[in-house]
Amino acid sequence: MSISALNAGLSGLQSYQRALDNSANSVANASTNGFQAQQVSFQEQKNGGATITISNGVETDGSSTSPSSTDLTKEIIQSLEFKAGFDINAKVVKTADDILGTIINIKV
Repeated sequence: MSISALNAGLSGLQSYQRALDNSANSVANASTNGFQAQQVSFQEQKNGGATITISNGVETDGSSTSPSSTDLTKEIIQSLEFKAGFDINAKVVKTADDILGTIINIKV
């Protein structure tokens, strides 16, 4: 059980890190004309882990003079959500590691 919790926590960490990276990219390019912000969607894996899909969001006309499609309010809120998800998954990994260490110590 501890190994599967460790794997689920690790996949959550990786997913939330990718989501934070995507959000940071959108914020960094908020003033770039023609920039298309990408959307993140999370999916649950069979083993209890998580994965994300990053897809193109709002379509612009593609010209370099059209404004960025980045919504800064949405990006800030999502960044806070992604950070909380990352922190929770870090605690899952820490707890699974503690339990696994206890199990190993008991068997020795």
